[in-house]
Amino acid sequence: MLARFLSGAAVLAISATAAQADFTLTILHTNDFHARYEPISSSDSTCSASANTEGSCFGGTARLVNAVADARARAENSILVDGGDQFQGTLFYTYYKGAVAAEFMNQLGYTAMTVGNHEFDDGPEVLRDFVAAVDFPILMSNADISQEPELAGSIQKSTIVEVGGERIGLIGLTPHDTHELASPGPNVIFTDPAESVQEQVDQLTAEGINKIVLLSHSGLNVDMDVAARVTGIDVIVGGHDNSLLSNTIEGAKGPYPVMVGNTAIVQAYAYGKFLGELNVTFNDAGEIVTAVGEPLLINNEVPEDETVVARIAELAIPLDEIRNEIVAQSGGEINGDRNVCRLQECSMGNLVADAQLARVAGQGVTISLANSGGLRASIDAGEVTMGEVLTVLPFQNTLATFTTTGQGIVDALENGASQMEDVAGRFLQVAGLKYTVDPSAPAGSRISDVLVQEADEWVPIDLAATYGAVTNNYVRNGGDGFAAFVTAENAYDFGPDLADVVVEYLVASGPYQPYVDGRITVK
Repeated sequence: MLARFLSGAAVLAISATAAQADFTLTILHTNDFHARYEPISSSDSTCSASANTEGSCFGGTARLVNAVADARARAENSILVDGGDQFQGTLFYTYYKGAVAAEFMNQLGYTAMTVGNHEFDDGPEVLRDFVAAVDFPILMSNADISQEPELAGSIQKSTIVEVGGERIGLIGLTPHDTHELASPGPNVIFTDPAESVQEQVDQLTAEGINKIVLLSHSGLNVDMDVAARVTGIDVIVGGHDNSLLSNTIEGAKGPYPVMVGNTAIVQAYAYGKFLGELNVTFNDAGEIVTAVGEPLLINNEVPEDETVVARIAELAIPLDEIRNEIVAQSGGEINGDRNVCRLQECSMGNLVADAQLARVAGQGVTISLANSGGLRASIDAGEVTMGEVLTVLPFQNTLATFTTTGQGIVDALENGASQMEDVAGRFLQVAGLKYTVDPSAPAGSRISDVLVQEADEWVPIDLAATYGAVTNNYVRNGGDGFAAFVTAENAYDFGPDLADVVVEYLVASGPYQPYVDGRITVK
């Protein structure tokens, strides 16, 4: 999909000359930070203090503070914005909810942020407390919150900020399917992205604003679609699908920026590993003359702010006893990379699905389903700490069992494959089951060759038969589009915490050896 919007190399300059320009704005941006206040490893997992000292870690708020300060110092005019999902991902969020995010974002001096789906993980109440605690506007154009008493009047659809004597319009956008991805409750109604954004663009334009930035927690594909359908957006700062856009980094999803018509789209991966830096020059009419930049890698060359290091250490005190406990050993890296697990079988998916099935096999359950969006990190080889397991599985989901037909299982696999092009988290990792998926096939016919295990044999699934299945309570209650499971028979959502189930399985396995075995075939 990306290719049809590009002509050859990335289109970074869209006017013949920069001589007409009269205003330059540097847009510094983050997205999908997910409570990674401490540094992360190269696999986005927990990074030990010794590894950080040795210089092999990335990110962390203490480095981000200095990276932002340096970027502001070299910019003529700048804003700092966030593309959503500050919440969820480590024990810092589990323990403090949005309070630590608010504290550090205020310290960093953010200009604005859009609402990510994970900002709704604990319902409107936690988001309300966060909005009340920050010193900058939180934006969301495509949601009606007027009937939600916890949020009504607290979140703006758009705002205007003045920078260097120029007025800049900022608009927020959250996933259209947030009701499937999180817990916004029944009173928040999400609306069409393009229509909602166009309405705000028109209002800002009517107020004389000719420089408009959309903060969009919607994924690159949606951002490109919105850019193609909406008139008047200059820049889209993205998030949600953790896209790394770059002109220099091998394996990047696209150039930085991606140009769709006259709209520049940027995103800076996730977890604070990069700080996006886009330099945009506008002419007198508010048209982009040039849009150039690159995400800045936050590695050991960026010094840590010692005051922030000390503050994070203080905040970590009540967490350390839990997360530093060594619970298992792994003979290799357990791969939880979203760009693997959301598209194919992965070793983290096998671990979690196997652990789920092992825990309830004595109850007649034979099929295990694990949504890949519930797997949030990898685990490095060697000692496995409780903190690492909780980073992989931060949602405090419980084991959920139910019965469904073979047709229900196939339908669930179809739903899991329905958004592979967006690298969506509904893609299913499995145990007690094998299947083939063809991402290029028409919707509803992507799944084939579904086999279930009976004794030591693999046999075709019987569409009319009833099977016992296990997943997590989020999926069983309709999350990630699994609406059919809401009315499943014999449902029980109150099993043990999934993180505890995985730890139990790791311990029982002795030194765990990560593996894949071909249970999912991708054509």
